[in-house]
Amino acid sequence: MWGFLQNKIKLTIMKKVLTIVILPILIIGLAYLLVASIMKPVDFQKEQKQREAVGIERLKDIRTLQEAFKSVYGRFSPTIDSLKDFYNNGKIKVVMQIGSMDDSVAVANTEALKKRNPRITPEQMMELYRQGQSLVIRIDNEIPVKDTLFNGRPNFNIDSLAFIPFSGDSVIMAAVISKVSGVNVPLFEACMPYKSLLKGMDNQLRINLDADRKDTDRYPGLMVGSITTPNNNAGNWE
Repeated sequence: MWGFLQNKIKLTIMKKVLTIVILPILIIGLAYLLVASIMKPVDFQKEQKQREAVGIERLKDIRTLQEAFKSVYGRFSPTIDSLKDFYNNGKIKVVMQIGSMDDSVAVANTEALKKRNPRITPEQMMELYRQGQSLVIRIDNEIPVKDTLFNGRPNFNIDSLAFIPFSGDSVIMAAVISKVSGVNVPLFEACMPYKSLLKGMDNQLRINLDADRKDTDRYPGLMVGSITTPNNNAGNWE
């Protein structure tokens, strides 16, 4: 009889422990797993946007350098190394204007002066301007690229331009001369695939993102310019 009572007491205690302690722990655990499964894609998208913001700034810098490179050489650079050399050692022409095109007297004086002396140089015109003549003068100056571009960016680092943020993988870049409507047109593209930009994040969610991009005929990552479809050097985030 006593043994029967002991077993019943033990069973009652175990039920109470299950109800009061173990069951709430299981419920809390399941709730945590449910919230975690819901928050996983939310957190993924949040970090994706943060990483994309860094990548976009770098691709915009590449575009700025590429357009400056083209203004000098008439084509785009096929490599980051040549862009870096251009930044460190190249020069670009900057037009300095003296006087205003809104000043009708200065414009008339300039046109009359050039008509009288078609070979007059900007330097000679500048001397006349210093003597008090009202003129409009345009002077081309060659200025080092590094003294012109990114001056407002104290943390700009040309050496980081070659690498995809958060992974250290190389930016994928290409440049071609392509015929568009029978005209030779310089084109370039620079790409950061998600497999590099989002490296270290949830791999399955990244694979799903790539698949979604490919299903909708979009590049699975960040891309500026295109060597197949002229797009005025636009980024695919714009």
